[in-house]
Amino acid sequence: MLNRQRVWLALESKRSDFQRYSEGQVRRQRTASQWLDRFETLNRAAILDRIDDAGDEWPGAIPTAEFDEAARLRMPFGQTWSSHQEARDWARSIMEGRTVIAVDGSQIAPDPAYSVPVGAIQVGWFINPHQTDRAYVKDLAFEVLTPDELAEEEGDEGGYAVQTVNQRRFARECEKLTELMDGQGEEALYLFDGSFIISFAGKIQAARADAYIRAIVELLRASERRQAPLVGFVDTSNSHDIATLADHLFPGRSGDRLSDAAMLGPALPGWGDRTPFFICARPDALSKEDRAPFYKEVAFCYIRLNSNRPPARLEVPLWLLEAGLAEDAVNLVRAECVVGMGYPYAIETADALAVISHQDRRRFYALFQRFSEEEGLEFTQAAKATSKQARR
Repeated sequence: MLNRQRVWLALESKRSDFQRYSEGQVRRQRTASQWLDRFETLNRAAILDRIDDAGDEWPGAIPTAEFDEAARLRMPFGQTWSSHQEARDWARSIMEGRTVIAVDGSQIAPDPAYSVPVGAIQVGWFINPHQTDRAYVKDLAFEVLTPDELAEEEGDEGGYAVQTVNQRRFARECEKLTELMDGQGEEALYLFDGSFIISFAGKIQAARADAYIRAIVELLRASERRQAPLVGFVDTSNSHDIATLADHLFPGRSGDRLSDAAMLGPALPGWGDRTPFFICARPDALSKEDRAPFYKEVAFCYIRLNSNRPPARLEVPLWLLEAGLAEDAVNLVRAECVVGMGYPYAIETADALAVISHQDRRRFYALFQRFSEEEGLEFTQAAKATSKQARR
């Protein structure tokens, strides 16, 4: 049980830490403005020359041709509305007759309180054709992971088993998007909830990292083969790709290390404003080991979709930008976010389908216990877990 008074006293004891953080935020905003001023002095050709002179294959980000079209890294949206109804009317005009597809997943990790290791994955997908004569599709797939599947690697206290569930869920999301690309036509937009730049995979065991790499590479390749527009949406990004490029361009620059989103926030004052696209050239464990050449097949930008939050990050396969189709995809994302109040409606819907709540997990284990009893399997629950359930 949470004790309100003790929580308040604990917060007060760390008052100075929070004050320092707040002061740092103000300082970081000043740094962002100075950084944008310095970027404004360069064009794309000059930046590419400096990257070549440095000889660094992974400078963080590489500007595309859009860079020279943007003043202070801003490509204004140019649309204004006097009411939310006007915004929804605009969104409807953009989405009419355009199919938007999103996939999301959730999982149940093995619980050491139960004698039989078991996990599960649930992947949900939403297909919205935005046509009066075609119904939308909401569906999901549920997959159980057995002890043998979870025991592919051994680790302390089931740590590797949890990684297996996470890895399998990620792969299933990518596979489902790839599968849905068949038969939907080039007019459909496919939304991936997350980044194609999987730096986290460089911090795990190599064989497991390879599974993530294969899933992303196949998704990107399928998008290009089928000319299927694909967008990765990152609502809260802590990436430093453009900031890393700034470090290359302005050696010895002073100030706090900022995320791209924090640095670019002041450059995007209006809803729908975005930065030019950059090619991702992130220097991380995967790219430095030559295991992520696909990073440079991904272009990204930042876009203002909420006045109270930093800009979101959008990622697209590079072929989409080179084909002149990226702005159309961005506009569809804008429209989705009008309907979803700052977050793509299709991803919200897929998430609602796929999410597995705490209550759902309890129901799953209750069903598994019943299944075990009917099949004559030995299944026990730790006394502490039984006691917790009784008290809650």
